[in-house]
Amino acid sequence: MRSYKAKMVTPIRLPSREERSRNLERAGYNVFNLDAAAVYVDLLTDSGTGTMSDAQWAALVRGDEAYAGSESFHRLREAVRDVMGFEHVVPTHQGRGAENVLYGALLGEGDVAGGSSGRERPVVLNNTHFDTTRAHVANQGAEAVDCPVEGAWDRTVEGDFLGNFSVERAREVVDEVGAERVPVVVLTVTNNSAAGQPVSMANIRETAAFADEIDATFVVDACRFAENAHFIRERETGFADRSLAAVAREQLSYADALTMSGKKDGLVNIGGFAAVRDPDLLERTKQRAILYEGFPTYGGMAGRDLDALAVGLREAVDPPYVAERVEQVATLGELLSEAGIPIVTPTGGHAVYVDAGDLLPQVPPGAFPGQRLVCELYREGGVRGVELGSFAFPGADRPEYVRLALPRRTYWREHLEHVAETAATVREQREAYTGLEIVSEPPMKELRHFTAELRPR
Repeated sequence: MRSYKAKMVTPIRLPSREERSRNLERAGYNVFNLDAAAVYVDLLTDSGTGTMSDAQWAALVRGDEAYAGSESFHRLREAVRDVMGFEHVVPTHQGRGAENVLYGALLGEGDVAGGSSGRERPVVLNNTHFDTTRAHVANQGAEAVDCPVEGAWDRTVEGDFLGNFSVERAREVVDEVGAERVPVVVLTVTNNSAAGQPVSMANIRETAAFADEIDATFVVDACRFAENAHFIRERETGFADRSLAAVAREQLSYADALTMSGKKDGLVNIGGFAAVRDPDLLERTKQRAILYEGFPTYGGMAGRDLDALAVGLREAVDPPYVAERVEQVATLGELLSEAGIPIVTPTGGHAVYVDAGDLLPQVPPGAFPGQRLVCELYREGGVRGVELGSFAFPGADRPEYVRLALPRRTYWREHLEHVAETAATVREQREAYTGLEIVSEPPMKELRHFTAELRPR
């Protein structure tokens, strides 16, 4: 039973199948181009799509909208210090804003930037770069290299912490390019691109030690830090008796800096921040924030949003909330498995990942089987997911996954049952589906899945 009750609801409507088919065509077979009102169950992302608590809504009212030094900023800074253990915080409008200001400060200035000094491009290592992270690294003239553990992208392999960073693979990269070309090591918790799998505390410590060994800045992408801490308590020896808040704080204690999308485990609809320990890096990050986000005590956010995020960070490490969150994702996974849908198991903390390559074997990777599955889930049931395969990550050697990400505190079991029934209908008709081809795409292919248009082959 949920540890909360609803105080506000929003009506949703399932358009007719004919409407949904027309909508797909108008959207260029890209569900990012659909109007939200035309979607019945929206699992496109868990970023900023959740439901805030009454305490967060109350916090909006006391927001201090002062341009500089607002009380709202001080309350956010206190929450970041208490929950995450960082003294220095620079607010941004969302997670990609944090990536811009932090990676720009780390990669885009001085001798480390290949473009400014004529040196070879710097290399950034990550357990797995997500789309915007990879794009921001590339935008600073650096090369993004993934270091997942063996089996991270193999659905037949099961493990407690398949989101881990492979230090062995990272050492191979360093041996090849030289430690001086690796100024930044990133760890994404949980590992969104690797089916949302968690990262162990032991691996966090090992990765931090490796970064220190090669004199690299160790950055944690902390947008799902509370969910990752839950898995550590549940699966890793020695943590079951520790509080969720203590585990969440320890896993971040090894980082030199972090980026945070408040739209995930901050439980808000907008906002984020970068947090750092080094005063010099803080100043460089603040100067970039002034240029791209706003004054460093509001960073593109209204004071009311700063206050809501401060409350959300504290709610995120409340054990009943996180347990229910993870259990709901597991329930969707169970319903899909019962319907014969191939998914990645065990399920992660924020989404279920469907193996579209397995479900639609007749559609080759170059014809985007994951994107075809995304389109048919919408056509058959108004369900919107997102492709995280060859369409979203061009040129990468990755499985053809479709992510069904659950907004926080938003949907109920009946919605999950509808998703499973829709997927079962798609499975029954799967042999009729052909692939897709791209009609138009933006110049930066790392971001093409947001706006590109396609058509059936």
